[in-house]
Amino acid sequence: MDKQLATTVFESLASGVRLDIFRLLVKVGPQGLVAGEIASTLDLPPTNLSFHLKALSHASLASVVQEGRFQRYRANLALMQDLIAYLTAECCSGQPQLCADIFPPVTAFTPRRPAMANKTFNVLFLCTHNSARSVLAEAILNHIGKGRFKAYSAGSSPRDLEQPNPLGLEVLQHAGISTEGLHSKSWDEFGAPGAPHMDLVITVCDDAAGEVCPNWPGQPATAHWSYPAPSAVKGTEAHRLEAFRQTLLDLKRRLELLVSLPDAKLEHAMLQTTARDMAKGP
Repeated sequence: MDKQLATTVFESLASGVRLDIFRLLVKVGPQGLVAGEIASTLDLPPTNLSFHLKALSHASLASVVQEGRFQRYRANLALMQDLIAYLTAECCSGQPQLCADIFPPVTAFTPRRPAMANKTFNVLFLCTHNSARSVLAEAILNHIGKGRFKAYSAGSSPRDLEQPNPLGLEVLQHAGISTEGLHSKSWDEFGAPGAPHMDLVITVCDDAAGEVCPNWPGQPATAHWSYPAPSAVKGTEAHRLEAFRQTLLDLKRRLELLVSLPDAKLEHAMLQTTARDMAKGP
């Protein structure tokens, strides 16, 4: 690397926004991110993001590849390594051994990815009363998650002495899914000190999605999956039971997709975009 290129790189990274973008791209590694994922993670408006991505590309700090309707951006990790080598090449007047503890020798750069093989993802499902849809989702995910996922559920305003809907418990049991420990509770429990930190919070009813949620510890990803209330279905018990069974099947299909996602899609930087994209289908 020469002085002119190093100057160009530093000028580009002198923007706090571009520095945040570049560090995010370095964090996710070679798979990169599409522009929408970057905007969502850093809460940037698309027009502002486009300007900064062009600047990073112009400085060769990021590369872009067209993927259908989307553009995927990747950090130029080789350039970053060259910059580090340029800055440390004459360390301690050509005696790098004198500062080895401060600047370890620069070797081939291998981006590190968090060890996720043993990670358990905590997922909180929210509804208004925490008696039907959120309870079904909690039970299903704990059943199919194989220890990789731990599901919880809560309500924004559960009624006094609220309990899970008996028809919901019936369809779970008929499907061979355990109902042990299922009970209705307020979402305030999960915003309190000492509550388990969630990786993902999903609202499964439109009313709860429109309410002001507690300040969740750990700043989890959030998404909204809209399902009609099976408890609102009128008619015979058989009709009502079928509504709960259909809701269970709809939730199970989507949760099976969540469980089958590769680790890269579940990393914190991408989880919110991933969960929100899943709301579009099946």
